[in-house]
Amino acid sequence: MKALFTLLKTDPNQIDILSIQQIVALCGNGKLGDNSEASHDFREYLQIAKSGNLFKYVQTCLQMPVERGFVFQDIINEFGRRLDYSVENGLYQGKINAVGFDGLWCAPDGHIIIVEVKTSDAYRINLDTIAGYRDDLLSAGKIKKDSSVLIVVGREDTGDLEAQVRGSRHAWSFRIISADALAKLVTLKENSELASVSKIHELLVPFEYTRLDRIIDIAFTVAKDASAAEQQEPTVETFAAAEQGKQERTASDVITEIRSKMLAALSSKYLPLVRKSRALYWSADKSLRIAATISKQYTDGGYWYGYHDSWDKFLAEAVQGFYVLGCVGRDDAFAIPFEWIHSRREHLYMTGQGEDGWWQIVVCPTADGDMRLYLKTGQNESLAPFKIALSMTAGASSSN
Repeated sequence: MKALFTLLKTDPNQIDILSIQQIVALCGNGKLGDNSEASHDFREYLQIAKSGNLFKYVQTCLQMPVERGFVFQDIINEFGRRLDYSVENGLYQGKINAVGFDGLWCAPDGHIIIVEVKTSDAYRINLDTIAGYRDDLLSAGKIKKDSSVLIVVGREDTGDLEAQVRGSRHAWSFRIISADALAKLVTLKENSELASVSKIHELLVPFEYTRLDRIIDIAFTVAKDASAAEQQEPTVETFAAAEQGKQERTASDVITEIRSKMLAALSSKYLPLVRKSRALYWSADKSLRIAATISKQYTDGGYWYGYHDSWDKFLAEAVQGFYVLGCVGRDDAFAIPFEWIHSRREHLYMTGQGEDGWWQIVVCPTADGDMRLYLKTGQNESLAPFKIALSMTAGASSSN
């Protein structure tokens, strides 16, 4: 087994303290190159790495040589995947009869962004060369005419490059973003819910901004979505608190610890998981998906959760999907298969309507220690078959 993935399996916490140079050294022969085993291993690792580690690696790339152009390019393309683009990695170095793009990012709506990655804007970029990549891809039928170019640079001070783009014939098809700003978009996306993703994609596509309405609409939607997610997580159970006449929040560090243990347990049993949004996670190939939510125990003895329609749709597209319930004060959780919870929706109470609504999930312990899901039919069903132990330490094989 490859050294890096052996370490991930046996001691995932060790990954967090390794430098990016050490990570690369554990990939193949330690030398990144087009079509090399090292690059294949490195890109495979990036797809399951914690986002926080990716951000740390970017800063290292900008501060010291570490085959930094190659590493930086791969990490930027991984940011694209974290933003829910379908990404095709480009070449590290140009070749005869090959189009020299650094990455192709395809959004769910079909819009394709040609990505050009630069660790620095210290040298003047030939915009016509990049536009030539776009023309070649268009001729080859790989992109559509409305595709655009995104230049990602390491430095935040991009004034000279911005002026270069504004003064060129490419002003309406090129956009520029710093690596730091792109990382902030990844963080925003991972801490909001699904509605924000398409709005974030809009920010990366050139559009006319003399009138500010569109920018304000994007900012408002993303902020509203992040605020709604903040109310749902860590307290998806707020509807239960409201019904009991009070609002009670569980400490965020407690929620974080339990979620980390849940993700580590599932990553160890199935596949490594990375964060899609505040409550949703999936494997790199998107075949394994989970919706993870946590509740404390209320004075009536029960644990209260929400199950959202958007979560149901997300899990429905998985080869294997789980709705995972964490319980504050317990050393176990419950990974309920999607088919099981989906088939019982009609027996659950609903709070709210449409996108703002969710199904109420009430789980109560019995005298013999069993945990049972209560249904509006008056019956209840045991969750014992879905119990997973959380005794292991949260590892780095899950991004949270």
